[in-house]
Amino acid sequence: MSIQENLQQINSTLPKHVTLVAVSKTKPVSDLMEAYNAGHRIFGENYVQELVDKQPQLPNNVAWHFIGHLQSNKVKYIAPFVSLIHGVDSLKLLQEIDKQALKNNRVIDCLLQVYIAEEESKFGLDEKELSEIVSSETFKNLKNIRVIGLMGMSTFTDNQQQIEKEFKHLKQIFDKYPNFTTLSMGMSGDYPLAINCGSTMVRIGSSIFGGRK
Repeated sequence: MSIQENLQQINSTLPKHVTLVAVSKTKPVSDLMEAYNAGHRIFGENYVQELVDKQPQLPNNVAWHFIGHLQSNKVKYIAPFVSLIHGVDSLKLLQEIDKQALKNNRVIDCLLQVYIAEEESKFGLDEKELSEIVSSETFKNLKNIRVIGLMGMSTFTDNQQQIEKEFKHLKQIFDKYPNFTTLSMGMSGDYPLAINCGSTMVRIGSSIFGGRK
């Protein structure tokens, strides 16, 4: 199936309140343009350099999401245009995003990444760290970021019950923060389950663009 057909098929299954982020990392600009011409406007990239290279090559009404692990020293490169930063996992990183957003006269939306997986390789905050950040005076004084919700990645496993348990756990944490609106969880392999567990944003790559070359 073509990228356009894949997008139509996925969109036809998504509830109205769920946002689709097309994960376009490692994909050529021609693939992104095919998705754009099919009506899609939200793209997610994992690597700062790749995002900075692609951004000027697409129309300026694209909403770029940064979904990878972001280092503080790279924030300045994406601050002028990034629409949403998904994987924020420290107060230090929030402060840097705030600083760079101010320089660009912007307010940048962010999601705090919560660690829900049983894997050492995943990043994120635990519940206590999340609570400490959100209730800190430092956080409350950041004027150029807006934390709109949470993001999480499940364990890479075929065990659906475990994935469901992790998603439900993240939803329980999310529900403790009534001002949060966005819960980003679910990828190509598990997004229907994530939506059933309360996800409002799914990050889908291979089901749109095909597997990695």
